[in-house]
Amino acid sequence: MSVTAIIVNILALGGLALALTKDRGKARQALRAALRSFLGILPSLIIIVVLISLLMAFLRPDDISRYIGDQAGFVGTLAVAAVGAVLFMPAVVAFPLAASLLANGASVQSVAAFITTLTMIGVVTLPLEIKEFGRRMALLRNVFSAAAALAIALAMGALL
Repeated sequence: MSVTAIIVNILALGGLALALTKDRGKARQALRAALRSFLGILPSLIIIVVLISLLMAFLRPDDISRYIGDQAGFVGTLAVAAVGAVLFMPAVVAFPLAASLLANGASVQSVAAFITTLTMIGVVTLPLEIKEFGRRMALLRNVFSAAAALAIALAMGALL
């Protein structure tokens, strides 16, 4: 366990102890709400484990490196950016997947492109955006978001 995780856990337990001493009833109510929230995201967490397991079973680290690593260059970054733009997944799934890709040979630039396009571009939600904001505004937002996402990815690749 990392030092950061230990510190966060100590702070969380300290906060829980403080809440229990202040008002035991409210603390229990908050714990019940936290449990309901956890159970609500549990299916996503299971999907994370399954998705990452499947990814690691079918793709070797050198395959990941070849397709979206430093070897792939800007073409690999564009490819993973396109995948991120089309996918629709919650951050709770995307960030651990990105961490696994990074740990298995993907470049920082490619992972940054994936995460930024995933969160900034909405190909799946484009019809709803067009309906609500109009065709021109929705397309402009997505084009500018794509440009910003690629600029962020290039900056992250250069800096890290």
